Amino acid sequence: MPRPIVARIHPDAVRHNLQLVRQKTPDSRVWAVVKANAYGHGIERIYPALAEADGIALLDLDEAVRVRELGWKKPVLLLEGIFTPADVAIADEYGLTVAVHCTEQLDLLCAAQVKQPIPINLKMNSGMNRLGFRPDVFRAAWERARSSASIGEITLMSHFASADDGDVDWQVDRFDAATSEIPGPRSLANSAAVLWHPRTHRNWVRPGIVLYGGSPSGLSRHVADIPLRASMSLTSQIIGTQTLSLQETVGYGRIFAANEPMRIGVVACGYADGYPRHAPTGTPIAVDGTLTRVVGRVSMDMLTVDLTPCPKAHVGSQVELWGDQVKIDDVAQASGTIGYELMCALARRVPVEVH
Repeated sequence: MPRPIVARIHPDAVRHNLQLVRQKTPDSRVWAVVKANAYGHGIERIYPALAEADGIALLDLDEAVRVRELGWKKPVLLLEGIFTPADVAIADEYGLTVAVHCTEQLDLLCAAQVKQPIPINLKMNSGMNRLGFRPDVFRAAWERARSSASIGEITLMSHFASADDGDVDWQVDRFDAATSEIPGPRSLANSAAVLWHPRTHRNWVRPGIVLYGGSPSGLSRHVADIPLRASMSLTSQIIGTQTLSLQETVGYGRIFAANEPMRIGVVACGYADGYPRHAPTGTPIAVDGTLTRVVGRVSMDMLTVDLTPCPKAHVGSQVELWGDQVKIDDVAQASGTIGYELMCALARRVPVEVH
């Protein structure tokens, strides 16, 4: 019999969260972002839930081809664009839209012989200083793109550095000033901007983490009033119990000592399953529906929990590592990371079911 750990993917939750995005941005078209294999969920597993999106956005050419082979007929956007002439040929063959963020990518496209003009998202570096043309050269890049026979419709695009903490106006102002006389659709809003910055809801929005029920800020309290649903749950079982005496320790490094006699449960989940190794004592976890805490150090295959709040727990009791009750963002925050990373870190050895 396999270990009792299992990850469950919930396409209906993705469908629900996509509908919430629609309600927030009624005048925009929606790119559903499925980069990193749909944030660790598996593109094939959630694909049916994306039917109402206007396009799918991702990074890798092989993922773009997978989406087309699943039967997707609407636009597919390569968020980092193309890097070689062979990439251009694949984009042409599969009818992809590509982001263009540098002169080298423009060179590739302008030199290409294509069956049909390739639509692009021309990216401006409006202040994040990662990818994109700076505002003072953006129009020149647009002029070159629009004069190229191999380039089709041009959408003007940028990306926010800190939409999760409310700081977007300075970038929006830069973008608007540099594009005021340039025609074409606009694409600005990521997940945080979708939820909290209506000014950014232009022709296209690009929700990512909110489709999977995560908070763009990494803090679950910031979406407490938004009825997002968790699209991934990770569950396991208690596989052993121990009773600790006062000041007895548990686990590697003996970093947790009981301050009173207590029972602890051993859970079949560790960092080799994708649970964060640095999750400290106090990280939330649920046993048979009762919230409790992780205690001691997470090991490769197991972790230990405080059974004080759930005295009836026993070998075989159900454990939720994250899901509907234990928010993935709360586990991530306790561990010094974000929910995005936990979703993407789910290990291949964990069985996955679609519910």
